[in-house]
Amino acid sequence: MGNRLINARAETLAERPSFRTALARRRCLVLADGFYEWRRSGNVKRPMRIVLRSGELFAFAGLWESWRDPDGDIIQSCTIITTEANDLVRPIHDRMPVILPREMEPFWLDHDVQDPTTLAQVLVQYPSELMDTYELSSLVNRRGNDGPEVSVPVVEQGAAPGDNRSQPTLF
Repeated sequence: MGNRLINARAETLAERPSFRTALARRRCLVLADGFYEWRRSGNVKRPMRIVLRSGELFAFAGLWESWRDPDGDIIQSCTIITTEANDLVRPIHDRMPVILPREMEPFWLDHDVQDPTTLAQVLVQYPSELMDTYELSSLVNRRGNDGPEVSVPVVEQGAAPGDNRSQPTLF
């Protein structure tokens, strides 16, 4: 079961047996410079990247766990906590990861804080006005693509997804 718990809804963390103990004792930060969601346009899903307008790294609120796989090996895993989407993300997806303001990161990691109601106060939408979004090429949809080119914005409207002519060069 642990390998399927990649996202956890903030609204039900304290109720779910799979997350209750981790919420009290095993909180973590998942560092990122952006995240991806796919916006549906008719039958087409277009990849979108969501970032902080400042361009800074940020931290998702997360929980970590140790569990045994079917072979008996110990696996260390984490889950990212999600909340309802803010105004920027809502047209793309109904949920978004909880991005912690930098000043709340020490609070989230404080083992002395275990009350679920107190912790829930930071599991809210990040302000839309501090974020930005842009469309990507379909390169992001291919498993083998793991370079900086997957995060380059599509510049020309109407360019075919994956058409490298529509993207600025990185170097």
